[in-house]
Amino acid sequence: MDCSNAGRVSSSSGLYTEEMIREVFPVGMLQCNCSVFGDETTLEAVVIDPGDGADDLAQLQAILNRHHLKVTSIVITHAHIDHIGGAAQLKKLTGAPVYMNAGDEELYAHLDWQAQWLGMMTPETAEIDAGAKDGDTLRVGGTELSLIETPGHTRGSICVYAKAEGVLAAGDTLFKDSIGRTDLPGGDGRKILESIHTRLLILPEETEVICGHGPATTIGRERERNPFLQG
Repeated sequence: MDCSNAGRVSSSSGLYTEEMIREVFPVGMLQCNCSVFGDETTLEAVVIDPGDGADDLAQLQAILNRHHLKVTSIVITHAHIDHIGGAAQLKKLTGAPVYMNAGDEELYAHLDWQAQWLGMMTPETAEIDAGAKDGDTLRVGGTELSLIETPGHTRGSICVYAKAEGVLAAGDTLFKDSIGRTDLPGGDGRKILESIHTRLLILPEETEVICGHGPATTIGRERERNPFLQG
């Protein structure tokens, strides 16, 4: 289930600011980028897109243990199996609530179909504790995370924006030199372009974009050079 319209090379990094711990690393069969944002003072953390199952849970747990972090929320950018399949086990491990946009409820209800398509076991599902709606905010210590609805890749796709840190977790909406594919159930080519142009490209050009797969980029770079966004 390649989720971009262009080829990608997966990458991983652990990045730190004075106030926020950031760890980004690929997980699962399709190398989804899982992000951990943690506060150095309160040791609270949010996990974004925990991957497709149990195989990478140990890696995630090791990162949380290394920084002594307690997960206070699990955010799903969209309900494709490679992003949400590991949510139930992470919730069971941490007790943290799961946030997902209601637009992807039908997609999440068919994880069995997604698993069959990929030739993998159907993962356990978790109850969604809260709808991740446009304009909602979560806090990780002193950092505010804003949720931005960006339908197109799926009906309920969202991005997570940490304005103070200048970081956007874009899920599979925006990639380096590409955009999310729209030929899967719930995809809409017109909507994804509208979402990117009206919700993401208006952010400061220096905003770092953590993509759902592959290398990071910036808003400014994609505004100027992404071939899907020109003309």
